[in-house]
Amino acid sequence: MSSTTIKNVTINWFGHASFMIKSEGLIIYIDPYAVPDKVDYDDQADIILITHEHYDHCSPEAIRRVRKSDSTTLIPQNCTLEFRGDARRIIEGDMLIGDLAIKGVGIEVVAAYNINKSSHPEGTGVGYIFEIGGLRIYHAGDTDFSPQMRDISVDVALLPIGGTYTMDEPEAADAAVAISPDVVIPMHYNYIDGIEGDAEMFKQLVQDKNPDIEVVILSASVK
Repeated sequence: MSSTTIKNVTINWFGHASFMIKSEGLIIYIDPYAVPDKVDYDDQADIILITHEHYDHCSPEAIRRVRKSDSTTLIPQNCTLEFRGDARRIIEGDMLIGDLAIKGVGIEVVAAYNINKSSHPEGTGVGYIFEIGGLRIYHAGDTDFSPQMRDISVDVALLPIGGTYTMDEPEAADAAVAISPDVVIPMHYNYIDGIEGDAEMFKQLVQDKNPDIEVVILSASVK
């Protein structure tokens, strides 16, 4: 399966770090890179969240396919200069909540960076925590297991496991246990050559450490 529904929130994994999340008539895309060649209007984005500017997370062509209209909100605005609509500047630590919420979605901008690799130094990108349909969802972006993750409290965590540029399976399992969400979904593996991961290994590592965390393994819907 390529999607799962938790409460009334549907999480669809297209592949790599690309997700579509739907609830209550609202659609959020995260890091649209692996997206369908044609996107129906009913599946186009109200909000697009981009974790950083690398080509496999910020694809102007994919953004054009998923944007609904000039009413689509893009965060952050520096991902593409061709975007028409509501584009927002953000930095790590921003809290778009309360009166600042986007279309009723509270969004927190959190740290995402490498500790023992050079690909994503601090300041290169971010992760997001957002609340939709009564769920707090964390998309970690391209990151290692950082100290800041120990302060994250969410219902669902989307964590990279492919190593090379992000956490590998053991490190991601440690992050999952530290965050302790109800559900964790592995991402950022087995889509681009050289970024390989074993989701079943990740699942076993998590459940060995904390069997109360449900690990949901999705299949990429875009090849």
